[in-house]
Amino acid sequence: MLAVTQSAALVGVDAHPVQVEVNTGEAGELKFILVGLPDAAVKESQDRVFSAMANSGFRTPATRTTINLAPGNLRKEGPAYDLPIAVAILASMKKCEAERLNDYFIAGELSLSGETRPIRGALAMALLARKEGKRGLIVPAESADEAALVSEINVYPVKSLDETVRFLNGDLTIEPLPSGQSCFYQTPPDSQRLDFSEVKGQHAVRRAVEIAVSGGHNLLMIGSPGSGKSMIAKRIPTIMPQPEIDEFLEILSIQSAAGSTLTKDNRFFRRPFRSPHHTISDVGLLGGGSIPGPGEISLAHNGVLFLDELPEFKRSALEVLRQPLEDGVVSISRSAGKITLPCSVMLVAAMNPCPCGYTGDSSRECRCSVPQIQRYRSKISGPLLDRIDLHIEAPSLRIEELRDAKPGETSATMRQRCEQARSQQKERFQTEADPSNRCNARMSHSQIRQHCTINKEQGDLLQQAMEQLALSARAYDRILKVARTIADLAQSDKIETPHLLEAIQYRSLDRNLFY
Repeated sequence: MLAVTQSAALVGVDAHPVQVEVNTGEAGELKFILVGLPDAAVKESQDRVFSAMANSGFRTPATRTTINLAPGNLRKEGPAYDLPIAVAILASMKKCEAERLNDYFIAGELSLSGETRPIRGALAMALLARKEGKRGLIVPAESADEAALVSEINVYPVKSLDETVRFLNGDLTIEPLPSGQSCFYQTPPDSQRLDFSEVKGQHAVRRAVEIAVSGGHNLLMIGSPGSGKSMIAKRIPTIMPQPEIDEFLEILSIQSAAGSTLTKDNRFFRRPFRSPHHTISDVGLLGGGSIPGPGEISLAHNGVLFLDELPEFKRSALEVLRQPLEDGVVSISRSAGKITLPCSVMLVAAMNPCPCGYTGDSSRECRCSVPQIQRYRSKISGPLLDRIDLHIEAPSLRIEELRDAKPGETSATMRQRCEQARSQQKERFQTEADPSNRCNARMSHSQIRQHCTINKEQGDLLQQAMEQLALSARAYDRILKVARTIADLAQSDKIETPHLLEAIQYRSLDRNLFY
């Protein structure tokens, strides 16, 4: 008898429908045949499925059985097909109601005992089930909470194969999880929170960080070792506005596709903060592999990508960031297929001014020669530097600042100002043709002309700065974007001259440090 169940294949961060077709009772020797471009993990499902069926009290097929995963041109990977294959086999043996199988998407890994295990991409499968107009999604209980974030779709958590079969047969009632809610994802506890009040001094750097977060701008911090660059970067997420539900769905879909949500240890409602080591490969940073998947820049989508010791990264790894930073998406082409991944990130980078780190330090003498310093700084290309909106020096702290017992401004106070600026930008862009734009850093050229107007005197001032610093046309646009953000922080409807001057001074390191 032929039976068909509905499942899904994960391609990048998107799910594509897959039909699991099982035909039992065929003539010939007892054999288990699996076709449909499966990978090794899918091929091994026979042993898991048969053991799970036996330990759940079901009889395994006694005739030739063919399983087809359609469409045949789409590569199937991972153990998520265990549950739909087992259900389809039982339906073909008339142990499960075949009529109800078309109402649900089913996915899940099975243990040898018949219990379910979490899978990657449950959120993407829920989005697909809603798009396809299915009645619901049946997934392991550990993966159901992320799928329940999708509204207008019923998500049924199951703990075993036996429970799944009894539910489909109508012998067991399983209540769907509340849909469209983020109640399963809480804010991090206070014990895991850092705070800007712990940062001593560095008022100019704190100001630059606040501007960068308020407008979603890229930031480069340059300073001697121990000046607090990494400490400040790790506290940037504490002043970022909470993600909206659609932003969090984008974040979670990427993390789910990468397998980061398989355990509940880090399931918090927050923006991602990724800090890869400088030995990371091009593929690890950008994404890819034999079967293309997300890299660090996509895992930081709608959050922060922190690159500490920037010149120590491989030149090729840094250069592949140029186009994704500009477009907010990255396209990866491999023999196994082509995927496009979102990567709208706030890049935060930190570096020393020279190999020893003490050029310009009043308390330590630099031991580097001029050629060494030039080679060190040349590791960061001009086109990459052009895409970083704010450059700020982080000077060494004085002993008096370190001994000061007075705490600095808290993250809560800074976040309040950042949220106010972001709300102004959201209101500004919500009537635009591209409602996905939520911050000044993502303004198009037409939006810059509309929202970043300056008078003639300000134009002459900006032209003079451009000529003296030999800045590019891209830097011109980015100065205007930063000036617009500074005006938003000041709750000003138009860009004033002090806002423009402050934005220009954040580009002054272009000539001083790198040319």
